[in-house]
Amino acid sequence: MKETDADVVRAERVAPGAELSGAVDLRRVGADPDHWYPVALTRDVRVGKVVAAVFAGERLALYRGKSGAVHALEDRCAHRQVPLSMGVVEGDVLRCRYHAWAYRGDGRISQIPYLTKEDRRPPRGVRSYPVREAYGLVFVFPGDPDKARATALPELPAFASPRYKTLTYSRAVRCHYSFMHENLLDMNHQFLHQGVVGRLRPELIGQRSDARSVEARYLFTHAGGKRNAGASVLAAEGIAGGSRDVMTIRTEYPYQTLDLVPEGADQPVFSLWAVYVPVGADQRACHVYGLLMIRKPRVPAVLTVAAPLIRRFTERIFAQDRMAVQAEQRAWDEQGEDRNHEVFSLILDVRETLRSNGVPLAVSAGPRGAGSCGGGAGICGGGDPEPLRTDAAPAH
Repeated sequence: MKETDADVVRAERVAPGAELSGAVDLRRVGADPDHWYPVALTRDVRVGKVVAAVFAGERLALYRGKSGAVHALEDRCAHRQVPLSMGVVEGDVLRCRYHAWAYRGDGRISQIPYLTKEDRRPPRGVRSYPVREAYGLVFVFPGDPDKARATALPELPAFASPRYKTLTYSRAVRCHYSFMHENLLDMNHQFLHQGVVGRLRPELIGQRSDARSVEARYLFTHAGGKRNAGASVLAAEGIAGGSRDVMTIRTEYPYQTLDLVPEGADQPVFSLWAVYVPVGADQRACHVYGLLMIRKPRVPAVLTVAAPLIRRFTERIFAQDRMAVQAEQRAWDEQGEDRNHEVFSLILDVRETLRSNGVPLAVSAGPRGAGSCGGGAGICGGGDPEPLRTDAAPAH
């Protein structure tokens, strides 16, 4: 990866306001389906149960048969298009609740109870998706199934380490996934969080990028103000003994990671892995899955006691970020185009990375009409999205 000066704006690549003058509008670029995306928590897909899921408008029916394997099928019966997520698991097959057509895990029809030789030849079945389980999540491969075997899952060594405790979170956000990448990478928005973390002064001390990734390193200095107790625990205040932290944030398409190393420490006190899974076909809403891996202190019980403080802290930070990115999405919806005038070279880089690795949206993504929704079930409508879900992973 080529190292570049943090303070140089790459005007020759994507000039500020280029979205207005010919560059592809990033909010009209879809996520590349040829990657592994989580669509459910493992614990929610129990033996004998069916769970509805979605990726970019493609509705899925996940079920776990008696063998313990999870399968993912198109969420429609080939007969009358009734959702298979309404169906019933019998052994290792999924039976449509309407006329009891039975499907194997590969999507093939295994039985039509009333079929006779005189009836018309039935369809072969529905599409199935490659599935893998890891890190307490159910991943599907919504793209070319022939590429699934050669495509690796993200590597998260801290998840399996006995030195870290993992919190899992899952949340719906009404915005294009690119806003989430920009939000995490651009730490200059700490003014938004000053009521929670105090006055933090971020200084970009390094950045680098290549065709598929963008990385930023910040030096954080706590310059005063009241700091949330959960933030202090996460930053290992009183353990490492410093007030200057180095934060490394990386978009490795399509995932994002964040590591915080306090002054005087040689290992991250916490690591975050996140992915923003598009929901509707217009991809103006996404489902955030994240794993927050927290290094255990010398007395592990301290972290157990502090877990509620950390949970409340992450909820407050996420709520503030959600407010901002959803406001950005509303502006795009109202204006029908991206009118951003970005000047930060890091964000110009990540926009280019997301553009070049994404795929054109196959649906119109113009201004949203009154009462319409591209977000899928449970995302649009009145009120706030589902509450932040934070669950301790299996103990390690």
